[in-house]
Amino acid sequence: MFVRFRAARPSDRLGELRHFYVDALGCDLLSEWQDHEGYDGLVVGDPAGRWQAEFVHDRKRPAPRVPGPEHLLVFYVADRAALNARAHTMDAAGCHRVAPANGYWARQGVTYLDPDGYAVVIAVPPGG
Repeated sequence: MFVRFRAARPSDRLGELRHFYVDALGCDLLSEWQDHEGYDGLVVGDPAGRWQAEFVHDRKRPAPRVPGPEHLLVFYVADRAALNARAHTMDAAGCHRVAPANGYWARQGVTYLDPDGYAVVIAVPPGG
């Protein structure tokens, strides 16, 4: 089976994404680079390598717009106390809280838009 997962997507806002995902959300910064064969990048995730999110800026083309409201990332926390603490940190960092397109996520957690406009959900696991 798989031992690691990395999702990658284009962005023109790497500095803002670094603030959102590292400073506000609390993800670990795993890697950053500039002008590697025409690309700049940022990787956040689990230091053990089980999951990673990569954001790549192509210096020759602008990043496409967000396809739709169901293109999102979900970060599960241990419980409601952890959810409330992380939401407080996100709010204090000036992150933009929104109502999710799917009401399930409103019951399970809180949703923010990242600097590119993608929905990011912080949620408790089902039954949590």
